[in-house]
Amino acid sequence: MSSTRRLWWGLAVLLVASFSVLLWAGGEIFRTAPPVPERVVSESGQVVYTKDDIQLGRQVWQSMGGMQLGSIWGHGGYVAPDWSADWLHREAMAVLDGWAVAEGAANYAGLDAETQAKLRARLQPIMRGNTYDPASQTITLPEARVLAASSVSAHYESLFGRDPATASLREAYAMKNDTVPDAAHRKALSAFFWWSAWAAGTERPQIGIVAKGSSEKAVTYTNNWPHEPLIGNTPAAPLWGWSVFSVLFLLAGIGLLGWHYARSHQEEGPTRLPATDPLAMLRITPSMRATAKYFWVVLALFLTQILLGAITAHYQVEGQEAYGFALSDIIPYSITRTWHTQLAVLWIAVAWLATGLYMAPAISGHEPKFQRLGVNFLFGCLLVIVVGSFAGQWLAVQQKLGLASNFWFGHQGWEYADMGRFWQWFLFVGLLLWLTLVGRALWPVLKSETSEIKPIVGLMFLSTVCIGLFFASALMWGEHTHISEVEYWRWWLVHLWVEGFFEVFAAAVMSLIFVKLGLLRAKSAATAVLFATVVFLSGGVLGTLHHLYFVGTPTAVVALGASFSALEVVPLAFIGFEAYHTYRMGKATPWMARYKWPILFFVAVSFWNLVGAGLFGFLINPPLSLYYMQGLNLTALHGHTALFGVYGMLGIALLLFCVRGLRGQMVWHTGPLKLAFWALNIGLAMMALLTLLPLGVLQLIAAIDHGYAYARSAEFMQQPLIDMLVWMRVPGDTVFSVGAVSLAWFVLRLWVAPRRDPVPAGEGAREV
Repeated sequence: MSSTRRLWWGLAVLLVASFSVLLWAGGEIFRTAPPVPERVVSESGQVVYTKDDIQLGRQVWQSMGGMQLGSIWGHGGYVAPDWSADWLHREAMAVLDGWAVAEGAANYAGLDAETQAKLRARLQPIMRGNTYDPASQTITLPEARVLAASSVSAHYESLFGRDPATASLREAYAMKNDTVPDAAHRKALSAFFWWSAWAAGTERPQIGIVAKGSSEKAVTYTNNWPHEPLIGNTPAAPLWGWSVFSVLFLLAGIGLLGWHYARSHQEEGPTRLPATDPLAMLRITPSMRATAKYFWVVLALFLTQILLGAITAHYQVEGQEAYGFALSDIIPYSITRTWHTQLAVLWIAVAWLATGLYMAPAISGHEPKFQRLGVNFLFGCLLVIVVGSFAGQWLAVQQKLGLASNFWFGHQGWEYADMGRFWQWFLFVGLLLWLTLVGRALWPVLKSETSEIKPIVGLMFLSTVCIGLFFASALMWGEHTHISEVEYWRWWLVHLWVEGFFEVFAAAVMSLIFVKLGLLRAKSAATAVLFATVVFLSGGVLGTLHHLYFVGTPTAVVALGASFSALEVVPLAFIGFEAYHTYRMGKATPWMARYKWPILFFVAVSFWNLVGAGLFGFLINPPLSLYYMQGLNLTALHGHTALFGVYGMLGIALLLFCVRGLRGQMVWHTGPLKLAFWALNIGLAMMALLTLLPLGVLQLIAAIDHGYAYARSAEFMQQPLIDMLVWMRVPGDTVFSVGAVSLAWFVLRLWVAPRRDPVPAGEGAREV
């Protein structure tokens, strides 16, 4: 059996085994998720909340922006608090203050240390005790908690309205006045926040096998997250243990991959390089030419995303205004962050989709009938989806759409999966059309028995199928599906769709480009790409679970997530070899100067893969790390450097490869391209090192010392030092924006003011 065939079998076995375990883990999460009670009552029988209240409150939360305004269980925005942690802390303090008054003090803070300790010991059993009765589906609360819940609810009803008493807090949280204008909806919203905090502070029943006589401490439904010293929410023993094992798995994986590399890696003999660029005389088919408009839209979406990112960051300083202008009345923080995060995925995805449409006919030399019509029709559909979904989200956040229509046409409230269900279905159908267009153009190669590039094309097509089909994970939940289940499927979308199969697709496309250029042998390239895919997906599929440590997850799932997310980092430890190899290919022959800047952007992908995805990713991946860091700016540090540094840079590299084919006969004025490359990389580094990293470290220290709620509180986030660090984003953002504008200007000139290159195609390239 050939090495390529063995790798194909290995990949098949890996995918079947990994997804079997992932589906099992989902079943365990669904089984152990915190219950949503039919009723919440006091010990005297008074009804405090009903299931309808909690469900209505969740609908309200989703319609106002959901995870884009603060967070739930650590997932979401960073300026407003995590509402679960905030409610839990406020309720605990309200109970303690009530008891302190009975002790003759003004409040809990006025008591001596001994009395405070006595009250905390009294508090923990009533906060952590599980009074849920499965038979009646009722939670019974002691009177002290009922009074505390009423007090905290009043605070939230004030905060989400326009009460002057909480105006300064709304400004600190970047919330507009009347975020939820309906008083009944504000009351229901409080019920939902109460339930999310109850799950975070209530011990779940023992699950799985427990040794007889075991003294294992019970944990809450969210594995004792968030850190809240008042009620004894501290890291559980399994978080410590599996964090240690994740480091061991990382070291073992690096050792094994290093051994394999040393054993099997041999420098290939010199490849006979073509005298001229093989792609220079590539026949540009009508459908390939039609992809140009996709790349124009990519740049427009990219520039818009940067503008919205700047507005979103500025809200952290001024709250409701932009230099004195009441911007939040028109585009509040929750909508600017929604559009900013959604555009990040959209422009990168459109760049990769356009690359697939361009490369398929280029690889096969086959232009199917009506291919151009399909490319143009898909383009129109994408524009309708972007405009329609964004308009629906704006109407939802402004509370103009109504709860009945919100789920289908407005704002679902789930970060990176915000668009209404109608638009998700529309996008899914569009992706199936894309899959069909790419597949039919690749078909001559796929059915060929002699093509050397068939294995790589097969992997590209397989990843295309997965990209098309796996978006269906966004359709797996309904409006009232349990949050634990929604989070499970949402991370299928964010982790497997964006971080998984798109990366396989990009690796296959880049290998095909180098094979077509004559820089790699087809057989060795196929083996390398298949091996890289096997190594990447070995940790990547089950690594999805590291996003789910604190959403009602049993210990076994935590163990799997910790172990396999560590393996995700293993191939990144050797990313320097890939960067060097790519850079060397860029200097292999004089005509490769035509591809200097696409190659350099690909080298940047390797760098940020190591730093953003590798170092900053593993910083937060172990359970113990994420226990304290989830939802802090260290999470944003990983998100920015990995999402743009890896996938954004890769999208730009692919865009430039395609533009080289579309406008390869024109003079490339590469001054703006050089500026774009360095400004984007330096700007991203400044953003990370001047703001996100130091701010995240300060929050981490605060979370460890005082609890998670304090690290996200207005008291902490409105300090002068924090304001200064936020303002320190301006230089990096400015440099980054210059790079983006320069890139757009470079591409625009190739169509608006082109000048034919007098140098014969493929013999070289001049930088002007």
